[in-house]
Amino acid sequence: MYREKFRRRLPESLDELHGPTHGVVELPLHMARSGMTSYNMSKPRQHMGLYRTVLHEGLRDDLPRYINRDLLLQLWPVLRTLVGRTVRTVWEDAFPQLASRTRAAA
Repeated sequence: MYREKFRRRLPESLDELHGPTHGVVELPLHMARSGMTSYNMSKPRQHMGLYRTVLHEGLRDDLPRYINRDLLLQLWPVLRTLVGRTVRTVWEDAFPQLASRTRAAA
């Protein structure tokens, strides 16, 4: 059931993910439960934090708005260690190119 919650939010394809690649990103309150709402994309730690938050808290419509396909692929080998096991498994099962990025980075 918990896994299904994340599976329902997935985009059909990673190509739908057109989120920002630079600048400051402001998250709406339904995702910013930890209190941090503003993320500077030029700061790697904030960028990772943004993606981690969106992957965990974002709704289906949030993913294309805040996640960028190319950056997700680039960050995944590290990002996958920062998200929960369920989120990691759901994304890697749905998008084998994420899992293959991880193997290539190993």
